[in-house]
Amino acid sequence: MEITARAPGMIILAGEHAVVHGYTAVASSIDLYTVVSLRLHSARGCWIRLFMANQKNQRSVISLGFSISSTPTLCSLETVKSITALVDEQSFPETRIGLASGVCAFLWLYTSILGFKPGTVIVTSELPLGAALGSSAAYCVALSAALPAFSDSMKLDVNKWAFEEEKIIHGRPFGVDNSVSTFGSMTGIDSNMPLRMLITNTKVGRDKKALIAKVSARKSRHPDALCCVLNAIESISKEWSTIIQSHTVDDLSVTANEERLRELMEMNQGLLLSIGVTHASIETVLQTAMKHKLASKLTGAGGGGCWLTFTYLYPRSSSL
Repeated sequence: MEITARAPGMIILAGEHAVVHGYTAVASSIDLYTVVSLRLHSARGCWIRLFMANQKNQRSVISLGFSISSTPTLCSLETVKSITALVDEQSFPETRIGLASGVCAFLWLYTSILGFKPGTVIVTSELPLGAALGSSAAYCVALSAALPAFSDSMKLDVNKWAFEEEKIIHGRPFGVDNSVSTFGSMTGIDSNMPLRMLITNTKVGRDKKALIAKVSARKSRHPDALCCVLNAIESISKEWSTIIQSHTVDDLSVTANEERLRELMEMNQGLLLSIGVTHASIETVLQTAMKHKLASKLTGAGGGGCWLTFTYLYPRSSSL
């Protein structure tokens, strides 16, 4: 028997980094998915095969085999150490080093749920890694949804366990990523306003864990100042939520709300700049957007990855 689970990627519209510290964020799922297929077998060992979309939209394959006991057991501290050692032995190339933590998260979850039952897991993803489109969250959610199907006794809270996997990958994750990937749509929001967003992948890699730690360190050094910034970001998130849930009755109302959202995006980007998570690659995106009187901001942890550009429902430029 083979079990398949699918989870979507996501984008954060407002509230990046503030959400780590308990503030409000607005996020939405996107129509790109990660699919996990799981099959148990009698052969010894556990295999994970990863099929990833790269920057040229081509597929690459990583196949890892781990020779482990077939006797089911719970995941202990010693098991975690063994998992880390196994992954370290794979000698990931520098360009793929970010996958190591993802493999650790997989093996931790696998052994926690299925013990050391032999099996093969195939992961196929349409989401580019490290691009702020929720690739790790979709991966964790799909794994958490697929694995319990072979467990006789464990009832798994998919969102909760996906968050625990995210901790292994990112250290102190946003938390909103796995929730949106689990529940879909705009989690917790009844959106009544159609939105058009252009997502630009800068193809600049970044370390989400390091960026989150950087903001936390700055908050420790300047608690009052950072709290003011985070409060301002939360105010933007709440206004975003109010606007997109409003019942617009005509094109004029839609246009007025679009202008408010555009201004909020500009303000949000300025605040993210102040906490040190933007990147030089944004200048090209910003300048291009400004030519068309559009607003852009980073999404996710920043430092590269993807940027959002707010585009009007009724474009004002034929060249857009």
